[in-house]
Amino acid sequence: MATTYDYEEAPATYDEGRHQDLGYDPNFVPDSVRSFVVHLYRHIREKNVYEIHQMYEISFQTLSDRLFKDTPWPSVDAVAHYVDNDQVFCLLYREMWFRHLYARLSPTLKQRIDSWDNYCSLFQVVLHRVVNMQLPNQWLWDMVDEFVYQFQSFCQYRAKMKNKTEQEIALLRQYDQAWNVYGVLNYLQAFVEKSNIIQILEQEKEGLEQFTATDGYDYSGGSNVLKVLGYFSMVGLLRVHCLLGDYQTGLKCLLPIDISQQGVYTSVIGSHIATIYHYGFANLMLRRYVEAIREFNKMLLYIYKTKQYHQKSPQYEQILKKNEQMYALLAICLSLCPQVKLVDETVNSQLREKYGEKMARMQRYDDEALVIYDELFSYACPKFITPSAPSFEEPLVNYNQDAYRLQLKLFLYEVKQQQLLSGVRTFLKVYSTISLGKLANYMEVDEPTLRTILLTYKHKTHAVDSDGKIISNADVDFYIDNDMIHVVESMPVKRYGDYFLRQIVKVWYI
Repeated sequence: MATTYDYEEAPATYDEGRHQDLGYDPNFVPDSVRSFVVHLYRHIREKNVYEIHQMYEISFQTLSDRLFKDTPWPSVDAVAHYVDNDQVFCLLYREMWFRHLYARLSPTLKQRIDSWDNYCSLFQVVLHRVVNMQLPNQWLWDMVDEFVYQFQSFCQYRAKMKNKTEQEIALLRQYDQAWNVYGVLNYLQAFVEKSNIIQILEQEKEGLEQFTATDGYDYSGGSNVLKVLGYFSMVGLLRVHCLLGDYQTGLKCLLPIDISQQGVYTSVIGSHIATIYHYGFANLMLRRYVEAIREFNKMLLYIYKTKQYHQKSPQYEQILKKNEQMYALLAICLSLCPQVKLVDETVNSQLREKYGEKMARMQRYDDEALVIYDELFSYACPKFITPSAPSFEEPLVNYNQDAYRLQLKLFLYEVKQQQLLSGVRTFLKVYSTISLGKLANYMEVDEPTLRTILLTYKHKTHAVDSDGKIISNADVDFYIDNDMIHVVESMPVKRYGDYFLRQIVKVWYI
């Protein structure tokens, strides 16, 4: 049974009210915060993961909403003596402090740099010292997730050079290694390597490890911190490479995690969604539409069935946002690769409700269709970044949109290339066999041009998977034999299970 403390429900005391009325005093520690810090420190020392999770997930949010809606938490120096000046706890506290700052306020450049320094100190401790503690997976995922988010935020901030003050430019010059892309990638890669997580997952397949079965926790009295950070860092690397537009490398980083199975990444809803969102987006950009459709469908169905359980979660708004973005990406995938048979009826119904009209217009491949592709891509894509430092010479210009514009340009170029194929697919759907001459006549082109279009169709409906094998995304394929086109249409797999389950539910409630 969870222990309840007075800091969760107690009304604000006079001193706490004064703290809010008279402005922020970093050295003022309300009684409820002192109680929170002392208990959290004790539970971490006792490796009481359940209580740590309750305090981290519920109590921290409760106090933030009640006392620190628009101010930071007390400084680490103000609380340090309540926790024996414990270095590791102070680093963890500051990590939460900065995360709250980013969520509720606008961090200054100096605070962004200080947060980077804190992550460096915390990660150095985890990588190079014996860390004798267990932390909840939720906290460890948030740590990786926030690290990547703050890197992305810093790159966007730094790229808006137009209105920077001389002081800000001087700080950027002085701390040019803060949030350096190589530093970020090196830390994430170091976690993967130092934790031996890839070897652990390989041994688990042979029945020699129990990493997934225990959700990454160490029930023999050890620590889960390095191993689970290493695991989540693979998802972090996928996300960073997607932000950089390097989709091939991103998917390669995720290869050790089998996303067709339940894993530790599914134990935290934020991790589950981030993994599938970036995995699906990377596959979309690499023209592996079938794989993207399959994973988006599974994730959207999962959210549809479980989102009511997360309504009180701090991540609920983010869950809903990513849900809407994945529907937009699914609409793009199905417009470029009409494989509706891969989509569950529930998801398809939601998709038609949200984007049915737009998808019909996207199939026309005219200028209006391009505008809709542009709109959906811009809404659903990651916030791409330019990782390089700016030129500090005059005139200072904003370049924060450059990476996004490049990815949008590449995506729309791909869409335009597919415009040639819309007519071919229409005719192939109608005929089982047709001569080259007859099809060329229907399409009002000569035979050499038609052969070029058919070769283009073959190319655009096939992609290379992560194993280097050529895979087909086409629901209609063909081969040519003696100037005759023979059409091969893939047969949809009939799903009886969903139908019977729906009927059982109807009968149950009658």
